Amino acid sequence: MKFNTKTIHGGQHHDPSTGAVMPPIYQTSTFVQTSPGHPVGDYEYSRASNPTRTALENALASIENGTRALAFSSGLAATDCILRSLKAEDEVIAMDDLYGGTYRMFTRIYKDSGIKFHFVDMNDVVKFKSLINEKTKLVWIETPTNPLMKLADIQEIAKITVANKILFAVDNTFATPYLQKPLDLGADIVMHSATKYLGGHSDVIAGALIVKDEALGEQLHFQQFATGATLGPMDSFLILRGIKTLHLRMERHCENGKKIAVFLNEHPKIKVVYYPGLPSHPFHEIAKKQMTDFGGMVSFTFASGKKEDAIRFLENLKVFTLAESLGGVESLANHPALMTHASIPEDKRVAIGISDDLVRLSIGIEDIDDLIDDLQQALS
Repeated sequence: MKFNTKTIHGGQHHDPSTGAVMPPIYQTSTFVQTSPGHPVGDYEYSRASNPTRTALENALASIENGTRALAFSSGLAATDCILRSLKAEDEVIAMDDLYGGTYRMFTRIYKDSGIKFHFVDMNDVVKFKSLINEKTKLVWIETPTNPLMKLADIQEIAKITVANKILFAVDNTFATPYLQKPLDLGADIVMHSATKYLGGHSDVIAGALIVKDEALGEQLHFQQFATGATLGPMDSFLILRGIKTLHLRMERHCENGKKIAVFLNEHPKIKVVYYPGLPSHPFHEIAKKQMTDFGGMVSFTFASGKKEDAIRFLENLKVFTLAESLGGVESLANHPALMTHASIPEDKRVAIGISDDLVRLSIGIEDIDDLIDDLQQALS
């Protein structure tokens, strides 16, 4: 079954009791038992599993080519579930450019747990390998990254993690399985903030983990069940509905993203455009190797280098909405240093390239002429 068909039918079945095409929203906390320990069907309590969430998880596993998927109350809850597999003195090697919430969790929530985190440019293979030792238990990357659109070669990293028996997790939020399949390239775990492109309509908060090893999936499910960060049935239904149009939306996100990246790249007020589809992007060749297209996320800086110019631009947008998040049908604009990445200390932001004049755009599916006209008037 090909991807565009999987988004609609993958792992899905009509409701056996009614023939409903879409899985019903099972808005129930518990399920009847005929005798103690003997439920009528496969379900006992919705924290452990719920039929609507199961339908979503089956769809997630299908589109990422995994064996098991888990749906969480947020992307950060999914990330937290993975970290609960670690213990004191374990070490994690993470990409140096990460979503601010992920960095905050690594450095503040787990700072007193005894887990040691290393942040490194994953394209510096010598540096990356030098950090590996017997205590290294997890490698964590985003590709493309938030907000600088850096890429890492998933296949090459997987060769290293497999050789050293290290768990390898990839945040696939920006690319989505429409553009990139980390499990096929050697990763052990795929994470999504399903709030973003999978949901696609800015109306739900959700997260997901997908794995290829069944034993690992069972371990993560136990941790999710024991800690309780599960996705409710209504939210599960909304994400499942979003997945059914993922391929159509991503086509337009990519189409619009390319045109806007070219427009900005040619504008005299713009200094640098970060978009993996541009030949000038330093990781363009990696993008061509492991992605089928280049996505709808574009970041850029101003020729003036002034924070004030970025703020004035953002305040004057009319079609783009100034807001956090990304991946919805509407176009959003964001100032990472003041918004999504404010939790990263300023010296760390500057060191990796998140300057005060950096703007991140999530390109929606509106008419491209209206989007470019809006950017033009705001830049003017």
